[in-house]
Amino acid sequence: MLTFRIAGMALAKLVPTSWPAARFAAAATLSVMTLGVIWSSAYADGMAVGGCVGSQGSLSCVARWGEAGDPYVRKVPEPADEVERARSAEREHKWQERCRPTIAQDRFGVPRYQYAAPGCEFGIIE
Repeated sequence: MLTFRIAGMALAKLVPTSWPAARFAAAATLSVMTLGVIWSSAYADGMAVGGCVGSQGSLSCVARWGEAGDPYVRKVPEPADEVERARSAEREHKWQERCRPTIAQDRFGVPRYQYAAPGCEFGIIE
């Protein structure tokens, strides 16, 4: 198994550079690559997050790109045609009539939805 120490010793024999210079070059290269990812993703309606950590003889960098925004918000597709729109509006109306949602503060002052019927928080109509 080839470890970083063995690879470093082999590289030191081939390339006459010092370890601090090699570490600096690796960190600079990875930083430029991370900045490139961040700048290119800024125009792609996304978000990049990355960073590097290191200590004696080791360096680890990572970059992650993903959609910008809240990952916990799910986008519901719009109804495809008029029949589907009418069915969706009827379902919404039935739910509103049965559940009568209101917003009230709990004992910690956090606004919470309250419903007139059980199961409404899960979208149950009947």
